[in-house]
Formats: sequence, C-alpha cells, structure tokens
Amino acid sequence: MMQSPKQFNLACRIATALGCVRRALPVHTIALAAIFLLFIGLPSHAAEPIPDGPASGPLNIHIPPHNPPSTNTTVIQRGKKSNLPSLRLVALLTGDGQQIDQGLVWRIFRTLGPAGKAKLVLESHEATPLVKLPPGEYTVNAAFGRANLTRKITFKAGGPPYEAFVLNAGGLRLSALIDGKPAPPGAVTYSIYTDDHDQFDSRSMVISGAKPNLIIRLNSGIYRIVSQYGDANAKIEADVTVEAGKLTETTVAHTGGKATFKLVTRAGGEAVPDTRWTIQTEDGEMIKESVGALPTHVLAPGKYVVTASSAGHLFKNHFEIKDGDVKSVEVLMTSAATDTDTTGGTVIAPMHDGSAFAGSDGPSLDFKSQ
Repeated sequence: MMQSPKQFNLACRIATALGCVRRALPVHTIALAAIFLLFIGLPSHAAEPIPDGPASGPLNIHIPPHNPPSTNTTVIQRGKKSNLPSLRLVALLTGDGQQIDQGLVWRIFRTLGPAGKAKLVLESHEATPLVKLPPGEYTVNAAFGRANLTRKITFKAGGPPYEAFVLNAGGLRLSALIDGKPAPPGAVTYSIYTDDHDQFDSRSMVISGAKPNLIIRLNSGIYRIVSQYGDANAKIEADVTVEAGKLTETTVAHTGGKATFKLVTRAGGEAVPDTRWTIQTEDGEMIKESVGALPTHVLAPGKYVVTASSAGHLFKNHFEIKDGDVKSVEVLMTSAATDTDTTGGTVIAPMHDGSAFAGSDGPSLDFKSQ
C-alpha cells in the first residue's frame, strides 16, 4: 500500500518515539501501539463533500450497513426479485456541505402504462437507503422538511454505486414580539409564500399556520412571510432570503389592540345573543365578520366602524384602537334613527337584503402591510 509523505513522516516519528521505550515494553506491545497511533494520525475522510451526480470512485463517507428488514423502509412489492441492481441514495445540504443524516424522506416512483401514471414503489426514512429495484428509469424525491429535490435516475446493472442529491437547503426561524415582549403561545402564526407568481399574480403557499421560534427547513431562495397577530388585520409582511446551509433568523414586532364587542339595550347591560358583527375601516374596507354575543378580535391601530345585526336591524358605532389597547366596545340599541350626526353615537338602520351590512363590499383577500 502506497503511503503519502505525511503518512511516512508520521510513521517515522512514531517509530523513533517508541524506540525510546523498547527496553521497557515487550515487542508485541510496541507493535500494537504503533499501529494504533498510525491510524489515529491519519486524516479522516468522513466529512469530505460528495459531488452531485454519479460517483467517479468509491464513496468516501460513512454509511451504516444496510439492513433489509428495517422498519424505516416501505417497499411496494411487484413480484419476485433477485440479483437486482442496487443504488445508495445520499442527501447533502449544499454541494460542498455536510451530509444529511436524519429527518429525510425518500420516495421513489415509476411511470407505468400508456397513461403515464406514476406509482409509488418505495418509501424510506433512512438517511442513506440502499435501494434495489428492477432496471429502468425512476423518479426520486428527497424531502427534508419543506426542502425537497426531485430527479430522474436510472437503475441498471453496473451503474454508479450511489446517487447524491444536493438539496441546497437552509433553515428559517421567526420570532414575534408584542409590545416589545415575546408573543404568548398561540397569539401569532405565520405563513410562508414563494417569490414566484402565477398567471394571476398570486404566490404559492409553502406552509401556513407556522408557529414562531420553530426552524422551518426550506430550499434556498427568497420567500414572503405574512405574520398574523390575532384573527383580523394585525399583520406584518416581509421578504426574507434563505441561504443554503445556513439558518436565517428574523424578528417581527406586532402592534395592535384587543376589542370585545357587545350589543346592549342600555349602557353596561347584558349582551344580546346571536348577534352578527361586521368591522370595517372608516373608508369602508372590510376587516372582520363574526357571530356571537361577545366576540373579541385583535385589530391594527386605527379608526373603525362596527355594525351589529340583530332582529332585522343594523346598529353601528365608531371606535378607535391604539397599540396595546384592551377595551370593550358597546353598541347601543335604539328604537329609532332620527339623529343624522353619527359621530361617537349609535345608528339604527333597516336591513334591506338580509346581509350583515347592506351595500358593503365583500371581504378583501389581498394582503396589505400594516
């Protein structure tokens, strides 16, 4: 076996050092010590990167022995198989990065029949599964959280011993603040959208209802984050860039106030049940609709008009929300609507079409930065 100059020099130094104690130790003990130190001194190849594509030489990474009965692999049996070509699947974070050794899901499909329908033939949760399948072309998907890569590979006798999938994956962790403090559990959720737009100028959703402070695995790229405080219009939108092999951390600071709505026959009275509520801005933009005696919503700072629908009539009130508010908004029922000056007061109006707010526009589905 050929030795590199570094290995040869290391062996010489070991031999010299052991020569100093040869009189005090048996010969076989010295020989075993020399072999042990030689292997300790040799450089490790376990962390060396794997190039994408077929191997040009032996696989220089540590792969655990393949155990066919493993419960992490589900094979869809298609008949008796023997002497099938095998292929080792490996996933990397980046082209020159580390091997992914947990959290992977491999799915292999094969297109069969004139209709070209893809059938799942194997699913594995092993980090580096050794796959044996009949010769042919297959579609392989490697998923690591929300990051994934799909490629077509060919199984054939005498083919490459392994196939490396470079996911170019990174992580995103979002932290949310309310009033300068970490958001309470359940107060904030966020959605992630791709940067690409379809023919309707809409973005594709990657994940919705994500919780703050958790790491979301994503392919590298630019993403739009929509962070939601409460269930109304207290939202923040931002674009973030996820880099391959890195964790991107971002913090959003939400503003808003909580308002509890109550339809009453007199100030401070009991809430009227089965009331339908509509909240709009002073410009008429729809913010939130709900039903109940005492609904509570988080609203972005601003001025609003609330409309309560009960017994075939609409009752209105104007109110304002400031950052950090926790307030009760009462809507007073009256027997007639004679006062045309509605500033700070309550208005009653007949309901012409049975809707919660006759003549109003439907709720807007467009995201708006707050």
